[in-house]
This record gives sequence, C-alpha cells and structure tokens, in this order.
Amino acid sequence: MKVYPAIDVLNEKVVRLYQGDYEQQTIFGEDPLKFAQDFKKQGAKYLHLVD
Repeated sequence: MKVYPAIDVLNEKVVRLYQGDYEQQTIFGEDPLKFAQDFKKQGAKYLHLVD
C-alpha cells in the first residue's frame, strides 16, 4: 500500500476544511513549500496537492 501525504492550500495557506465548508477551516501554516519539504524529509516520494 502506498500512502500519499496531502496538502490543501487556500489563499496561500495550508488548511483543512470541515466537510468541505470554507467557513469552517483550520489553518495549519502559511508556507505550503515548507510542509512539502517536511514530508520529503520524512521519506515521502509523492505529494497530493489540493488547491
């Protein structure tokens, strides 16, 4: 089984939407590139990016 880490980007921030609701979002950071680099350092070879 392959696991693909995912980064959701909204307004240049890394976010998670509650059930797809833009009004209910959690912001995890403001630098999507840093998140991608962190996943790579942890061994990820692929990344799922949602913009």
